[in-house]
Amino acid sequence: MGPQSAKTPPVADAHEINPSAFSTSVTDTTLSDALITLRKRRGVVIICVLVGLLYGIYKAETQPRVFEAFGRIQVRSGSSNEYRVSAVQGYAAGDAAASRMLTEVAILQSDTLMFTVAREMDLANNPDFLGGKAPMPRASLDDPAVRQDTVHRLQSSLRIMLVPKTDIIRIGYSSLSAKLAADIVNKVIAAYIQRSYETRFASTQRVSNWLSGQLDDLKQQVQTSQEQLMDLQKRLGVLGFDQNHSQINSSLEQLSKAANDARIARILAESRYRMLSNMDPNAIEASIESGPGAAPAELNMLRGQYATARAAYAQMDSTLGPNHPQAKAQKAQIDELAHQIDTEQQRLVLQAKEIFLAARTNENQTMAALEAQKSDAYKLRDDLVEYTIRQREFESNRNLYEGLLQRLRTAGVQAGLESLEIDVVDQAMLPSAPILRPQSTIILTMVFFGLIAGIGVAFLLESLDTGLRSVAEIESVTELPSLAIIPRSRRTTTDQSGLSTVERNITSLSQPKSQFAEAFRSLRTALLLSTAGHPPKFILLTSATPSEGKTTAASNLAVILAQGDARVLLIDADLRRPNVHHRFGLNAKIGLTTLLTGATTLEQTVQRIPNVPNLDVLVSGPVPPFPTEMLSSDAMTDLLRRCREAYTHVIIDSPPILSVTDGVILAHEADAVVLVVRHGKSSKHVVRRARDLLLRSGAPITGIMLNAVDMNSPEYYGYYGYSGYSYSGVDADSWESQSNTERHSETAEEVKR
Repeated sequence: MGPQSAKTPPVADAHEINPSAFSTSVTDTTLSDALITLRKRRGVVIICVLVGLLYGIYKAETQPRVFEAFGRIQVRSGSSNEYRVSAVQGYAAGDAAASRMLTEVAILQSDTLMFTVAREMDLANNPDFLGGKAPMPRASLDDPAVRQDTVHRLQSSLRIMLVPKTDIIRIGYSSLSAKLAADIVNKVIAAYIQRSYETRFASTQRVSNWLSGQLDDLKQQVQTSQEQLMDLQKRLGVLGFDQNHSQINSSLEQLSKAANDARIARILAESRYRMLSNMDPNAIEASIESGPGAAPAELNMLRGQYATARAAYAQMDSTLGPNHPQAKAQKAQIDELAHQIDTEQQRLVLQAKEIFLAARTNENQTMAALEAQKSDAYKLRDDLVEYTIRQREFESNRNLYEGLLQRLRTAGVQAGLESLEIDVVDQAMLPSAPILRPQSTIILTMVFFGLIAGIGVAFLLESLDTGLRSVAEIESVTELPSLAIIPRSRRTTTDQSGLSTVERNITSLSQPKSQFAEAFRSLRTALLLSTAGHPPKFILLTSATPSEGKTTAASNLAVILAQGDARVLLIDADLRRPNVHHRFGLNAKIGLTTLLTGATTLEQTVQRIPNVPNLDVLVSGPVPPFPTEMLSSDAMTDLLRRCREAYTHVIIDSPPILSVTDGVILAHEADAVVLVVRHGKSSKHVVRRARDLLLRSGAPITGIMLNAVDMNSPEYYGYYGYSGYSYSGVDADSWESQSNTERHSETAEEVKR
């Protein structure tokens, strides 16, 4: 065959494609995704709903005939609140009423109360309570297992609730026996009232006993404190309870006054003594007049006598002369008077000195006594602190004693009033009819739970499913773009006896207007636009595992490409399990293996398809012993070079890449590699491993093709839909292009060459 006139780019340029440049992220789960999952797993949901329906019908028909008896009690705060001691007060004024009522409900459901009821009614041996025969031998509540089982069984059927906005508690019990239900409710009410009376009475008695013991101790403490206080008062000299009027304080005041007086007396005596010692003797009589202890009359009399004697002597001296005996006698008298005056003056000075010394001594002694009294006063102050403490201790003990004594008397009154807090509003009566739930409610409830379980199982199965079923999931796993979604091929019901083998096996020829053919046209468009500037020459289709549909995809893609103006060659490179020749009804005695071994030429080996003039097929030929060595030989490289020059597109069908390495070898020579993934068959790990293998080998992966998709599944609802648009104006027989004649002539010329 001669080469085409169209220019094709070198292979190296095609290898520059970077498939990893495409990246996708998993979109957030939305309500539509959840609905799609439920539609896909609707079988599981329907089964769970049916199971719930059947179970609901069974429960509705077999529900037991249960009788419910109930009674009502009112829990009042009680008339004894005004007498209560705060230490034992059941409900303080500040407590919330709701908390009080919830506390009473908890008491009604307590194990102790249930055990009391079970013991008094002998419920451990009651066949109606046990739902069967009485145990043999008789069970005893002393056994912990029997006690726990009986109490729990009693609590499970007992329902206690508060009547809203009231102080009333409703007590109900459900049993297969109407009489037993009423008896248990009445017994619970009676036991609760008895317990309330006994516990509150016992609590009050315990507090009274405790207060009595405390009163004895406090009484002894009050007496001791009073005795210590009285002893301290005697020691301090305090009269009564007034510490301000003590003997020490009175003595301190007197000594302070005496000290001031002594200081004044000493100052006066000292000043008089100093004055008399230093003044003129003739002026002493003037000072003696005001001095204490003086004798002014005697000194003045002497001075008067002295003055009279001098006057008489002067007269005698002038008349008689100094030597006259009378004059001499008078002179002697004057001298004697002068001597007496001097003696008296000295005596007065000495007397003033003695008065001064006595005043100073008195002052010193008074100050010493005052200092001693001050020391006693300071000690008294410290003792008064102790006295104050003792007095406060005495007052505190006395007040506490009197308060507890008053509370003890109050507690005695309260003990007889606590039992008035609970009143029975309604006694439990025998129920007239059993309590049955509506069958519709039971059935709808079970159906609802079945629906919830079905939804949960559906999402669980969806999360455990490793198969690839949606385009977004495949793109997220492989990080490759999706080139096309190929729907599952369906056999037509029309008579195909008149069709050739090619038309029966290649759906694109037999049903050119189907969704299947349209999907391959989308794949053709995606491949032709996958590279910038030039379409890919060599297109390799491979898969991760066998039976993914790569041969079907390669055959139909080759047919779709050949329906245009391009010349297409389909090479069956699966030398281990070839299948292309069966699809086209060709002879497989010669093919790729004979061509590579040199037994035939390219022109002899290539087979034409009459239905598609622009399509040539190179089948695999006989199965060789070493397929990998043959595909990696120089002959294969030379063959691909010749095909590049002769054809517009070369479609290569290769083996699965995870099974053998043939596909990886051929991927190096391809311009575009398409990874075929079968819907629901390939797992995430297998597809990811195949992608990684191709990327590590440097293959130009163009994208993925999702094959055999059920277009009726929820994920692909609306793909390739043509509502309001059809091919009604096109004749199926006129599908062939008007340029077929020209293409036939070009092919003939190439064969001649």
